Amino acid sequence: MIPDLRIDLPDEAATARLAAALGDLLRPGDTVCLYGGLGAGKTAFSRALIRSLSGNPEEEVPSPTFTLVQVYPLPRFDLWHFDLYRLSGPEEVAELGWEEAQAGGCALVEWPERLGDLLPADRLDLTLTVTGPESRTATLAGSPSWTPRLESLSC
Repeated sequence: MIPDLRIDLPDEAATARLAAALGDLLRPGDTVCLYGGLGAGKTAFSRALIRSLSGNPEEEVPSPTFTLVQVYPLPRFDLWHFDLYRLSGPEEVAELGWEEAQAGGCALVEWPERLGDLLPADRLDLTLTVTGPESRTATLAGSPSWTPRLESLSC
């Protein structure tokens, strides 16, 4: 993994700017793993990312907490938004289309620790930490393929 990059997010608008900037860097086959406790802003980040990629700021983006996965056919690739919170382990992930997501879409994964050995080595880890009522810190760490992309990140 490359050295951590920390970004202060004073409000949800800053989170949306980071999501849009990262969306510009995504390629088919990418996996973005979202870490953080309940209420850290993983779903808010995901909504902002999907809306940015769709080009529609009003895009309906329901949380996949109960459905476990939502698939968005976007202009550049299909984005698979997984929420694995309710899973007990990686054996349950295959039923959700994990292999299809890895085969050419982009996977956005909340609670990626549930993937176990299925967690790809080539990925971007984004950890959201609550720092105040509206503020967060985003910590990004990626595999070497992410180095040049993160060096170009501007939000």
